[in-house]
Amino acid sequence: MGENWRELISQPEFGIQEERNIWVTMRDGVRLSVNVFRPDAPAKFPALLSMSGYGKEEQELLLPPQPLSKSAVWDGNIEAGDTTEVVPRGYVHVIGDVRGIGSSEGEYFGGTPIREAEDAHDVVEWMAEQPWCDGNVGMLGYSYYGMIQLKTAIQQPPHLKAIFPSHLSEDQYRDMAYNGGIVSLFLYGIWDGRHGTSGFAPRNAVSEMMKTLPKEEFERRRQELLNHPDIKHYPNLYHLLHYPYKNPWFVDILMNPYDGPYWQERSIYSYYDRIKVPTYVVGKLGVGSSYWDIYNGIKAPKKLLVKPTGPEERPWREDIQEIIRWYDHWLKGNDTGMMDEPPIKMFVMGINKWRYEKEWPLPGIKYTPCYLQRWEGLSFEEPELYQYEPDCFLQQPLHLSNKRDSVVYMSPPMSEDLEVIGPVAIKFYASIDQDDTNWIVSLSDVAETGSAIGVGRGMLKASHRALDPDKSKPEAPYHPHTRSEPVIPGEINEYAMGLGVVSNVFRAGHRIKLEIQSLISPRDPEIQIHYHPPLNSSKTTLHKIYRDREHQSHLILPVIPGKQGI
Repeated sequence: MGENWRELISQPEFGIQEERNIWVTMRDGVRLSVNVFRPDAPAKFPALLSMSGYGKEEQELLLPPQPLSKSAVWDGNIEAGDTTEVVPRGYVHVIGDVRGIGSSEGEYFGGTPIREAEDAHDVVEWMAEQPWCDGNVGMLGYSYYGMIQLKTAIQQPPHLKAIFPSHLSEDQYRDMAYNGGIVSLFLYGIWDGRHGTSGFAPRNAVSEMMKTLPKEEFERRRQELLNHPDIKHYPNLYHLLHYPYKNPWFVDILMNPYDGPYWQERSIYSYYDRIKVPTYVVGKLGVGSSYWDIYNGIKAPKKLLVKPTGPEERPWREDIQEIIRWYDHWLKGNDTGMMDEPPIKMFVMGINKWRYEKEWPLPGIKYTPCYLQRWEGLSFEEPELYQYEPDCFLQQPLHLSNKRDSVVYMSPPMSEDLEVIGPVAIKFYASIDQDDTNWIVSLSDVAETGSAIGVGRGMLKASHRALDPDKSKPEAPYHPHTRSEPVIPGEINEYAMGLGVVSNVFRAGHRIKLEIQSLISPRDPEIQIHYHPPLNSSKTTLHKIYRDREHQSHLILPVIPGKQGI
């Protein structure tokens, strides 16, 4: 239909009426508090629900969108959506606090457990019964607000007709808390508002582990963590384990270092068959890659929008016309041709163009090995027969130095454009002189000027290197993360890691850069902008990377057919 759909969607025509701190009673008698913003007209309208643990009042701030890398008042928690845009277009916007948060009653356990989804189900059904609602309900919001949308859809409330979740994870263990088995400090910092967020608004936060585990088991796990050398060298976590009430959710995260029931309850990948409502999934290159799997997993009517990487703005007000078009279609019956268009719209970096597709992964991908070579080279040619000394880097822990070491491999300039779209992985051979380390591998596009743009990254704790052979593919290794297997110092091990989904054209004259390291510091500039470091090793560690005929360490690149470029 082209761009004229923008003229056909609902246009602003109403003022806004407010009702604050309205009690909604859940099935177990707990009351949640919501704010209701509705058009100032005596009519029934479709309604959109936004819920999270951040506090509903903050979502009303009328700041202009603030850029992440520039603004001193950027706040990553303002993600419920733009009330001033959706309500004047003929939608009610309900913003609520989940139980145990803000003004709501009950206990807060963190991490979108089933209880939060059941509550959202009950709020959806309450909304449908109100005199201002025509019985058609959708949901709105980014990140936490997006996860609750998916979890609510799994509960199948009868009046939920469509969702529009943005910036998502399908697996709370792998995507959020333990990337590659390495605990992320992001969820620690987001609790109290570290580095550009106002944090959670707990009224009654409770440690689920403290409440449900036998006291002896809780204490055993706590002492084991307190004796862990990495935690003993990170004062914030050592302090937290002595005073669990300070951040009960992160205590539970530390108490569950392996995948299992705690994480599976908070994830969605096992429940795709229960999502029956039309779903519009939105993701951003360089900010996780779960949205591809979420899109493929859902069998209901669906669309996928993958936007370019770049600084995120808050308050979150992106995609408003696309949101209105989606809900006009499913909640108002206003057909602007949305579902006649290709279901996938994705941005391709390098050429900076949009690509429209009907299926994912793209048909015809050629998964191509690109080998690590001597003298820090990277090539599609297999390594020579000779036995070479390994490449090495020595990493000191943060309590000794801020210096970060690595090994870097670089391809020659591309002779032709190289189109890489799909999941990227690396298989490499390495030894260390300790019993564990964090492997952090980054992939970049280096221009002729020397400037580099990151296009992929993966992490893996060496002791979590075991693979699930039934779920793994060469381009998408899957680690069960159900146990630790300490490394024998000096032993050469094979490691397979996913580097996420890449959508990039390496232009002629550009080069592929691969960097292998083991540390990200909370003092790194990118971490200062948006706090998300892993817990680093507390031991000085020598890392050796092997790349010869017997140890063919290589990338696996999803090349779109054509010339290979090198």
